[in-house]
Amino acid sequence: MPDNVPFNLTDDERELLWRGLLEWGGPASPTNAMAAAMGFRDVSDLHKEGSRLRADISERRPLTYADWRRALLATEIVFASDVVGSGVEWSTTTGLQDEETIRMLRSIQRKLVAADW
Repeated sequence: MPDNVPFNLTDDERELLWRGLLEWGGPASPTNAMAAAMGFRDVSDLHKEGSRLRADISERRPLTYADWRRALLATEIVFASDVVGSGVEWSTTTGLQDEETIRMLRSIQRKLVAADW
């Protein structure tokens, strides 16, 4: 299995992952336990690694399977959870409507899961 994997995501799908990771530094309220559940050491690591992942995603650099999983899971949680994530404020803080977000998340999920990781 290669170390870094380039997935053929659209610009909008990349923007969604970028926005999802960014939300953890804004309206979301991450905890160390939630950060660890998403594959980060703690909240500090979520912010540090999230920044790196955002840069790599926006520059279209390939990521490891683990990094793709973390970016996707972090976006899924921050979008859906009103307890630790952006939840009902998602569309206000990102400018992305719930329906288009769900459609893009499903597309990303299909692409990443099809990779059989």
